[in-house]
Amino acid sequence: MLGGKTVIGLAEKVRIHHQKGSKSVIAKVDTGATKSSIDTNLAAELKLGPVIKSKLVKSAHGSKLRPIIEATIELAGKKIKSEFTLADRAHMQYRILIGQNILKDGFLIDPTK
Repeated sequence: MLGGKTVIGLAEKVRIHHQKGSKSVIAKVDTGATKSSIDTNLAAELKLGPVIKSKLVKSAHGSKLRPIIEATIELAGKKIKSEFTLADRAHMQYRILIGQNILKDGFLIDPTK
């Protein structure tokens, strides 16, 4: 804790809650991402959903219309319900990306952590 904020690193273990319990995965913390994102296959595996809306998301690969779901995660001991865009992250190291919509909930990022 620093000034009432929770200090986290660039990669953090998060616990995703779903109907049958929860699953721990390592998530990438991305201060440049407006919204958090979860791998499509992981969301399907955990039966997350339903899709509540869609959003046009700009990424390094261009603009895409992505479905959005609501999910509850636990990050550094804090339980947070938030929106996640669904993206194919199968080719990436991290299946979950934590963006500003969650980070503004009182987190500070320490790259050395």
